[in-house]
Amino acid sequence: MIHDALANKKAIGHFNISNLEGLRGVLKAAIKLNVPVIIGASEGERDFIGIPAVVALVAAYRREYNHPIFLNADHTYSFERVKQAIDAGFDSVIIDAAKLSIEENIALTKKCVEYARSITANTGRDIIVEGELGYIGQSSKILDAIPEGVGTDPASLTSPADALHLIQETGIDMIAPSVGNVHGLMRAGQNPALNIQRIGEISKAIGKPMVLHGASGISNTDLKAAVENGMAVVHYSTELRVAFRNAVRDFLAANPDEVAPYKIMASCVDAIAAVAEEKLRVMNGL
Repeated sequence: MIHDALANKKAIGHFNISNLEGLRGVLKAAIKLNVPVIIGASEGERDFIGIPAVVALVAAYRREYNHPIFLNADHTYSFERVKQAIDAGFDSVIIDAAKLSIEENIALTKKCVEYARSITANTGRDIIVEGELGYIGQSSKILDAIPEGVGTDPASLTSPADALHLIQETGIDMIAPSVGNVHGLMRAGQNPALNIQRIGEISKAIGKPMVLHGASGISNTDLKAAVENGMAVVHYSTELRVAFRNAVRDFLAANPDEVAPYKIMASCVDAIAAVAEEKLRVMNGL
Protein backbone atom coordinates (compact mmCIF):
# COMPACT_ATOMS: atom_id res chain seq x y z
CA MET A 1 0.00 0.00 0.00
CA ILE A 2 2.87 2.38 0.72
CA HIS A 3 4.47 1.66 -2.65
CA ASP A 4 1.10 2.11 -4.36
CA ALA A 5 0.71 5.47 -2.62
CA LEU A 6 4.16 6.54 -3.80
CA ALA A 7 3.47 5.48 -7.39
CA ASN A 8 0.16 7.35 -7.42
CA LYS A 9 1.55 10.50 -5.73
CA LYS A 10 -0.56 9.94 -2.63
CA ALA A 11 0.36 9.27 0.98
CA ILE A 12 -0.83 7.14 3.87
CA GLY A 13 -1.67 9.14 6.95
CA HIS A 14 0.11 8.21 10.18
CA PHE A 15 -1.58 9.53 13.32
CA ASN A 16 -0.24 9.14 16.84
CA ILE A 17 -2.59 8.13 19.63
CA SER A 18 -2.30 7.68 23.37
CA ASN A 19 -5.85 6.53 24.20
CA LEU A 20 -8.93 4.81 22.79
CA GLU A 21 -10.53 8.11 21.80
CA GLY A 22 -7.61 8.96 19.55
CA LEU A 23 -7.77 5.56 17.88
CA ARG A 24 -11.52 5.80 17.32
CA GLY A 25 -11.26 9.32 15.92
CA VAL A 26 -8.55 8.44 13.40
CA LEU A 27 -10.31 5.27 12.34
CA LYS A 28 -13.60 7.14 11.95
CA ALA A 29 -11.97 9.47 9.42
CA ALA A 30 -10.17 6.69 7.52
CA ILE A 31 -13.31 4.56 7.19
CA LYS A 32 -15.38 7.54 6.05
CA LEU A 33 -12.88 8.26 3.26
CA ASN A 34 -12.13 4.57 2.59
CA VAL A 35 -8.35 5.02 2.78
CA PRO A 36 -5.68 3.03 4.64
CA VAL A 37 -4.25 4.51 7.81
CA ILE A 38 -1.33 3.94 10.16
CA ILE A 39 -1.73 4.28 13.92
CA GLY A 40 1.44 5.48 15.59
CA ALA A 41 2.47 5.00 19.20
CA SER A 42 5.71 6.47 20.48
CA GLU A 43 7.64 4.90 23.34
CA GLY A 44 5.79 7.07 25.85
CA GLU A 45 2.40 6.53 24.24
CA ARG A 46 2.70 2.76 24.07
CA ASP A 47 3.95 2.59 27.63
CA PHE A 48 0.89 4.57 28.72
CA ILE A 49 -1.64 2.49 26.77
CA GLY A 50 0.18 -0.79 27.33
CA ILE A 51 1.97 -2.52 24.46
CA PRO A 52 -0.24 -5.66 24.40
CA ALA A 53 -3.33 -3.44 24.68
CA VAL A 54 -2.57 -1.21 21.69
CA VAL A 55 -1.66 -4.23 19.55
CA ALA A 56 -4.93 -5.94 20.51
CA LEU A 57 -7.02 -2.80 19.95
CA VAL A 58 -5.72 -2.19 16.44
CA ALA A 59 -6.09 -5.86 15.53
CA ALA A 60 -9.66 -5.89 16.88
CA TYR A 61 -10.71 -2.84 14.89
CA ARG A 62 -9.01 -4.21 11.78
CA ARG A 63 -11.10 -7.36 12.05
CA GLU A 64 -14.34 -5.61 12.99
CA TYR A 65 -14.28 -3.11 10.13
CA ASN A 66 -12.22 -5.17 7.66
CA HIS A 67 -10.25 -2.00 7.04
CA PRO A 68 -6.52 -1.53 6.33
CA ILE A 69 -5.38 -0.11 9.66
CA PHE A 70 -1.77 -0.71 10.67
CA LEU A 71 0.29 -0.15 13.82
CA ASN A 72 3.68 1.52 13.92
CA ALA A 73 6.16 1.79 16.79
CA ASP A 74 6.96 5.45 16.32
CA HIS A 75 10.29 7.03 17.35
CA THR A 76 12.07 4.15 19.02
CA TYR A 77 15.55 4.91 20.30
CA SER A 78 17.12 1.55 21.12
CA PHE A 79 17.41 -1.93 19.68
CA GLU A 80 15.77 -3.37 22.79
CA ARG A 81 12.63 -1.27 22.31
CA VAL A 82 12.53 -2.09 18.59
CA LYS A 83 12.74 -5.80 19.40
CA GLN A 84 10.01 -5.40 22.02
CA ALA A 85 7.64 -3.81 19.50
CA ILE A 86 8.35 -6.38 16.78
CA ASP A 87 7.88 -9.27 19.20
CA ALA A 88 4.59 -7.76 20.40
CA GLY A 89 3.17 -7.70 16.88
CA PHE A 90 3.66 -4.17 15.53
CA ASP A 91 3.48 -3.95 11.74
CA SER A 92 6.35 -1.48 11.48
CA VAL A 93 9.01 0.20 13.58
CA ILE A 94 11.07 3.37 13.41
CA ILE A 95 14.57 3.32 14.77
CA ASP A 96 15.32 6.96 15.44
CA ALA A 97 19.08 7.39 15.57
CA ALA A 98 19.00 10.87 14.07
CA LYS A 99 20.92 12.42 16.97
CA LEU A 100 23.81 9.99 16.52
CA SER A 101 26.65 10.26 14.03
CA ILE A 102 25.85 8.71 10.67
CA GLU A 103 28.22 5.81 11.43
CA GLU A 104 26.44 5.09 14.74
CA ASN A 105 23.09 5.56 13.03
CA ILE A 106 24.00 2.97 10.41
CA ALA A 107 25.21 0.44 12.98
CA LEU A 108 22.09 0.67 15.17
CA THR A 109 19.66 0.80 12.26
CA LYS A 110 21.29 -2.18 10.54
CA LYS A 111 20.98 -4.24 13.73
CA CYS A 112 17.25 -3.49 13.87
CA VAL A 113 16.76 -4.37 10.19
CA GLU A 114 18.58 -7.67 10.63
CA TYR A 115 16.34 -8.61 13.55
CA ALA A 116 13.17 -7.71 11.65
CA ARG A 117 14.30 -9.76 8.65
CA SER A 118 15.02 -12.75 10.88
CA ILE A 119 11.45 -12.62 12.21
CA THR A 120 10.10 -12.36 8.67
CA ALA A 121 12.16 -15.38 7.62
CA ASN A 122 10.88 -17.43 10.55
CA THR A 123 7.23 -16.36 10.60
CA GLY A 124 6.42 -14.74 7.25
CA ARG A 125 5.34 -11.50 8.96
CA ASP A 126 5.86 -8.42 6.80
CA ILE A 127 7.66 -5.96 9.10
CA ILE A 128 8.59 -2.53 7.79
CA VAL A 129 11.68 -0.85 9.24
CA GLU A 130 12.13 2.89 8.90
CA GLY A 131 15.31 4.81 9.53
CA GLU A 132 15.72 8.50 10.25
CA LEU A 133 18.43 10.89 9.11
CA GLY A 134 18.53 14.53 10.13
CA TYR A 135 17.50 15.89 13.54
CA ILE A 136 14.10 17.65 13.67
CA GLY A 137 13.44 17.65 17.42
CA GLN A 138 11.73 15.03 19.57
CA SER A 139 8.64 16.46 21.28
CA SER A 140 5.11 16.76 19.91
CA LYS A 141 4.12 19.92 21.74
CA ILE A 142 3.45 23.62 21.25
CA LEU A 143 6.69 25.47 20.56
CA ASP A 144 7.77 29.06 21.12
CA ALA A 145 10.87 28.61 18.99
CA ILE A 146 12.59 26.07 16.75
CA PRO A 147 14.14 23.41 19.05
CA GLU A 148 17.85 23.65 19.75
CA GLY A 149 19.91 21.67 17.28
CA VAL A 150 17.30 21.77 14.52
CA GLY A 151 18.35 23.51 11.32
CA THR A 152 15.98 24.44 8.51
CA ASP A 153 18.52 25.99 6.13
CA PRO A 154 19.58 23.90 3.09
CA ALA A 155 22.99 23.06 4.58
CA SER A 156 21.34 21.52 7.67
CA LEU A 157 18.92 19.31 5.77
CA THR A 158 19.42 15.66 4.81
CA SER A 159 21.38 15.35 1.59
CA PRO A 160 20.38 12.90 -1.16
CA ALA A 161 23.81 11.26 -0.96
CA ASP A 162 23.59 10.67 2.79
CA ALA A 163 20.03 9.33 2.48
CA LEU A 164 21.12 6.86 -0.17
CA HIS A 165 24.14 5.85 1.93
CA LEU A 166 21.95 5.06 4.96
CA ILE A 167 19.59 2.97 2.83
CA GLN A 168 22.36 1.04 1.10
CA GLU A 169 24.23 0.30 4.32
CA THR A 170 21.22 -0.74 6.40
CA GLY A 171 18.55 -2.11 4.07
CA ILE A 172 15.74 -0.01 5.56
CA ASP A 173 12.40 0.07 3.76
CA MET A 174 11.73 3.78 4.24
CA ILE A 175 13.60 6.86 5.36
CA ALA A 176 12.51 9.94 7.30
CA PRO A 177 14.70 12.89 6.24
CA SER A 178 15.06 16.42 7.53
CA VAL A 179 13.57 18.68 4.85
CA GLY A 180 12.55 21.75 6.83
CA ASN A 181 10.10 19.86 9.04
CA VAL A 182 10.08 20.26 12.82
CA HIS A 183 8.47 18.17 15.54
CA GLY A 184 5.80 20.13 17.34
CA LEU A 185 3.50 23.03 16.50
CA MET A 186 4.67 26.62 16.56
CA ARG A 187 2.50 28.68 18.89
CA ALA A 188 1.63 31.00 16.01
CA GLY A 189 0.12 27.97 14.28
CA GLN A 190 2.31 27.92 11.16
CA ASN A 191 5.52 25.92 10.99
CA PRO A 192 8.44 26.73 8.67
CA ALA A 193 7.94 25.96 4.98
CA LEU A 194 9.22 22.64 3.69
CA ASN A 195 12.07 22.47 1.19
CA ILE A 196 10.08 20.82 -1.59
CA GLN A 197 13.06 20.84 -3.95
CA ARG A 198 15.14 18.83 -1.46
CA ILE A 199 12.28 16.33 -1.03
CA GLY A 200 12.23 15.75 -4.78
CA GLU A 201 16.02 15.43 -4.96
CA ILE A 202 16.13 12.80 -2.22
CA SER A 203 13.23 10.87 -3.73
CA LYS A 204 14.92 10.76 -7.11
CA ALA A 205 18.22 9.62 -5.57
CA ILE A 206 16.86 6.81 -3.38
CA GLY A 207 13.87 5.41 -5.28
CA LYS A 208 12.20 4.39 -2.01
CA PRO A 209 9.27 5.74 0.02
CA MET A 210 9.99 8.66 2.29
CA VAL A 211 8.23 9.59 5.51
CA LEU A 212 7.39 13.13 6.56
CA HIS A 213 7.60 13.55 10.32
CA GLY A 214 6.46 16.64 12.16
CA ALA A 215 3.67 17.53 9.74
CA SER A 216 1.63 19.41 12.35
CA GLY A 217 1.58 23.10 11.47
CA ILE A 218 2.60 22.54 7.85
CA SER A 219 0.33 24.22 5.33
CA ASN A 220 -1.91 22.05 3.19
CA THR A 221 -0.13 23.51 0.16
CA ASP A 222 3.22 22.22 1.41
CA LEU A 223 1.64 18.92 2.41
CA LYS A 224 0.27 18.39 -1.09
CA ALA A 225 3.60 19.31 -2.70
CA ALA A 226 5.55 17.03 -0.36
CA VAL A 227 3.32 14.08 -1.24
CA GLU A 228 3.60 14.79 -4.95
CA ASN A 229 7.39 14.78 -4.62
CA GLY A 230 7.85 11.48 -2.83
CA MET A 231 6.49 11.56 0.73
CA ALA A 232 4.48 8.33 0.93
CA VAL A 233 3.70 8.42 4.67
CA VAL A 234 2.92 11.59 6.65
CA HIS A 235 2.95 11.86 10.46
CA TYR A 236 0.63 13.93 12.62
CA SER A 237 0.60 14.13 16.41
CA THR A 238 0.58 17.63 17.91
CA GLU A 239 -2.46 18.86 16.00
CA LEU A 240 -4.40 15.84 17.29
CA ARG A 241 -3.28 16.55 20.85
CA VAL A 242 -4.40 20.16 20.58
CA ALA A 243 -7.77 19.08 19.16
CA PHE A 244 -8.21 16.64 22.06
CA ARG A 245 -7.36 19.25 24.69
CA ASN A 246 -9.60 21.89 23.16
CA ALA A 247 -12.53 19.48 22.90
CA VAL A 248 -12.29 18.56 26.60
CA ARG A 249 -11.96 22.22 27.60
CA ASP A 250 -14.91 23.37 25.51
CA PHE A 251 -17.19 20.50 26.49
CA LEU A 252 -16.58 20.98 30.22
CA ALA A 253 -17.04 24.74 29.90
CA ALA A 254 -20.43 24.14 28.30
CA ASN A 255 -21.34 21.19 30.59
CA PRO A 256 -19.67 21.87 33.96
CA ASP A 257 -21.76 19.28 35.81
CA GLU A 258 -21.10 16.40 33.43
CA VAL A 259 -19.12 13.57 35.00
CA ALA A 260 -19.69 10.65 32.59
CA PRO A 261 -16.35 10.04 30.83
CA TYR A 262 -17.95 8.54 27.71
CA LYS A 263 -20.03 11.68 27.20
CA ILE A 264 -17.03 13.97 27.68
CA MET A 265 -14.79 11.86 25.45
CA ALA A 266 -17.28 11.69 22.58
CA SER A 267 -16.41 15.26 21.70
CA CYS A 268 -12.72 14.32 21.56
CA VAL A 269 -13.38 11.51 19.09
CA ASP A 270 -15.17 13.92 16.78
CA ALA A 271 -12.46 16.60 17.12
CA ILE A 272 -9.66 14.16 16.28
CA ALA A 273 -11.67 12.71 13.40
CA ALA A 274 -12.10 16.19 11.92
CA VAL A 275 -8.35 16.88 11.94
CA ALA A 276 -7.51 13.44 10.53
CA GLU A 277 -10.12 13.76 7.78
CA GLU A 278 -8.77 17.12 6.65
CA LYS A 279 -5.23 15.77 6.35
CA LEU A 280 -6.28 12.50 4.71
CA ARG A 281 -8.23 14.39 2.05
CA VAL A 282 -5.13 16.38 1.09
CA MET A 283 -2.86 13.31 1.11
CA ASN A 284 -5.24 11.37 -1.12
CA GLY A 285 -6.36 14.14 -3.42
CA LEU A 286 -9.96 13.94 -2.21
